[in-house]
Amino acid sequence: MAPTLRDAIAEAVAVVRERTTFDPEVALILGTGLGGLAKEIQRESEIGYEGIPGFPLSTVESHAGCLLFGNLGGQRVVAMQGRFHRYEGYSMQQITFPVRVMRALGATTLVVSNACGGMQPLWSPGDLVLIADHINLLGDNPLVGPNDEELGPRFPDMSSPYDPALRQLTRDVARDQKLVLREGVYVAVPGPNLETPAEYRFLRAIGADVVGMSTIPEVIVAIHGGMRVLGISIITDQCLPDALEPADIPTIIATAAAAEPNLTRLVTSVLERMA
Repeated sequence: MAPTLRDAIAEAVAVVRERTTFDPEVALILGTGLGGLAKEIQRESEIGYEGIPGFPLSTVESHAGCLLFGNLGGQRVVAMQGRFHRYEGYSMQQITFPVRVMRALGATTLVVSNACGGMQPLWSPGDLVLIADHINLLGDNPLVGPNDEELGPRFPDMSSPYDPALRQLTRDVARDQKLVLREGVYVAVPGPNLETPAEYRFLRAIGADVVGMSTIPEVIVAIHGGMRVLGISIITDQCLPDALEPADIPTIIATAAAAEPNLTRLVTSVLERMA
């Protein structure tokens, strides 16, 4: 009999448990240019993705490829330093497998970050965006296929995928810290090319405020597993169809890195208030 998803999760957890007995409460996914948040984690242990069965290997610049365990903001955390994308050639099940493993290790809350293009003319590169909702245009879903009721329901409810209480807490923290915090709808597209002016107009017309190539698969699987989710984006470039300039990937990564201290401060303070 072929191994099931539950079997694969159990195998990965067993290997992790050979390296650490740390029980995380919060899972973090650190996106493009945002790996610096990892420096703030008081590390108990770390495991390279290549050492965990079922974990893909990150092929994208600025994604380190390491699972970190430790303390941040008074919370016990497990952090993915680097994530996976559909445009790398991975399936949705491969992309989201680490979320399954972190859930099985004990994490009940997922905090996910990403870099994104901003489509609101009054929002600027470097602004933080609290994700209120999302639109999945990836053309696939990680829950397609047989469902294991032990992992989650066949038809998970997505009426409020980003936890309202966590979003309010994040707004309160941003206000207290005098941080600019936008709030809007994130749309995920397959990539890896960036969008045409007509595509940006389309994305705005259907209600999106920011656009990226990640996050939604992980959020879907987290909700499927009963986790609370908080999502925060960093705007790295403006995607205004009537004033569109060629994308410069080094500048995008540098913009994310420059805004990362604000994200670190925000996330750390949110974790402190969750404690």
